[in-house]
This record gives sequence, C-alpha cells and structure tokens, in this order.
Amino acid sequence: MDGLPRTAPPLPGRAVLEQHWRDLVFLHWRVEPARVQPYLPRGTRPDVVDGSTWVGLIPFVLADTRFPPLPPLHRLGTFVEVNVRLYARDVAGRHGVVFRTLEAGRLLPVIAARVGFGLPYHWARSSVTRRADAAGFELDFRSRRRGLRGPSTHVRARLGEPVPPDAPDAALAHFLTDRWGYHERHLGRTVWARNAHAPWALHRAELLELDDDLLAATGFPDLAGRLPDSVLASTGVRTAFSRPHAIATHAWRLPAIRAGRPAPA
Repeated sequence: MDGLPRTAPPLPGRAVLEQHWRDLVFLHWRVEPARVQPYLPRGTRPDVVDGSTWVGLIPFVLADTRFPPLPPLHRLGTFVEVNVRLYARDVAGRHGVVFRTLEAGRLLPVIAARVGFGLPYHWARSSVTRRADAAGFELDFRSRRRGLRGPSTHVRARLGEPVPPDAPDAALAHFLTDRWGYHERHLGRTVWARNAHAPWALHRAELLELDDDLLAATGFPDLAGRLPDSVLASTGVRTAFSRPHAIATHAWRLPAIRAGRPAPA
C-alpha cells in the first residue's frame, strides 16, 4: 500500500466529467495476482497487498453526470451502476482500477462511455431499494444485463459503524477505495484517467444476500460462492475526472506476479 496517497492528487488539467456517487456497497475477494494479470491492460500489473490482489463487486447510484461547462444531466445522468473491477499499477507507479464490466441502467451513457472512453459498459435493468428501520440502513441492489440470458446480480447489505481511521483494517479499506484513477485499453493504447474526490466516509457493512452471475461472467466463477473478504459501504462522494491519456506500456517481468509470490512494492 506504499505510495498510494490518502488524499486525491490534483487533476492534470481541467475536469471533463463530474459525477455524484451515492449509496455504495464495496464487496471484495482476495485472489492470487496471477489470476487477474490476463485481464489487465498492457503496461500494468496487479496491485498487491500482503501477497494478494483483489476483485471487487460494487453496486451504487451514479447521479448528476455533468460535462463541464454544461449543467448536470439530472434524470439522464442518474442511474444504478454495478461494476466488477480489478486493481493495477502501471510502470509510472500509478494505482488504478481496471473494470471488467460496468452494468448501467441508462442506454445513452453506456454508448457514450464505450465509444468515448473504451469502458466495458453494458445496458442493464437496474434498481436500488433503500430501507431504514430501528436497526439501521439497508441497500438492496438488483441488476440484469439486457439481452438473452444476460448475467445478473442481487446485493443486499446493511450499513454499520464508520471505519475509524486508526482501525486495523483502515489501511486496507483505503487501498480498496482510494484509487484516484482507472486504466483501460482503448483504440490500441493503454490509457490512464485520473479522478479526484473528497475522502470516503466509509462504513463497515453486513452482507445480507448475494446472488451474482457477474463475477463468473468476467472470469471469476468461484468467488460468489464464498463470503467476501471485505464488506464496506459509503453514503457517497462527488468526483471529477480528467481527460484520459496514453501511457508507456513496458512489459512487466512475469516472475513478479506468479501465484503465491508477492509483487514488489
């Protein structure tokens, strides 16, 4: 986790996209680094902590999409998204997210993100139900990709206590959520786009129900059958993205990512 800043570095240039991420549930599983390497863009390697890397399943509400200087797209730019993501570092040491899929409830943003940014968005029927009672606050997400036998997911979780900054698992929570950018393969190049947002208000969470096909559809068929190794939640942040730009793609030495061997920090 060395080298991962605790607060967002400034964007390299003006923001080209702004969004409000709300009501997030972060489910994460430990995996061997060698399992994710085939899915990473050229010029990146698995981001590793304690000899493992991670696969995340994250449902949330993406709201108020805005392309500055235009005003927010309140209705069109607000929908439920569910993504499966991996964690990578590039040759310049930048930590980022690599998306395996992003399931979204609006067609036009799906088209725009696929064409403009190369992101693997899919149009889905997605919804969220929020329930508050005397015991706390619960989020119930459902999503099914449109089309014949499209993969689906159902995640239901209850928010718990905030994660104290000095808690034993606080550093891992930071590693899994404060990524500050994504890597993607687009038009034959590996690109990097930085994002910035305020620090997460992270909560511990209890997973109440998981019925998921997305992990299997993206190359990890065994994960949904066991409990996640980390369950977190957040009420959300507002975020901004810079324009993607191509990065150097020198190959990593494969011995650094063999199963059971930690990659160098």
